[in-house]
Amino acid sequence: MTGITLYHYLLIGLITFVIGLAGSVVCKNVIKVLICIELILTGVNINFATFARYCGGTEADGYVMILFYTAIGAAELAVALYIFYFMHSKKYSENIEKYGDL
Repeated sequence: MTGITLYHYLLIGLITFVIGLAGSVVCKNVIKVLICIELILTGVNINFATFARYCGGTEADGYVMILFYTAIGAAELAVALYIFYFMHSKKYSENIEKYGDL
């Protein structure tokens, strides 16, 4: 047995990305869709960390991209939760189909 290789980390990143993608397409609840989008960003971050570790050597490009995407994810989540709060105060529902008039 050789241990954990590059392909194991890439597989975990791919599985996380696909679960997030499928969940964001299938779910009708706004909160679940936001969580699935965060899973997509987590899958991308796992792949960045993997390539930074196995292919980058001492360069910090992959880790800088992880920080960048984490900051984007936090800002996206804050704005999306504010929009959800505003929409929920008008329609009183978490179902995405109720917001078709937007």
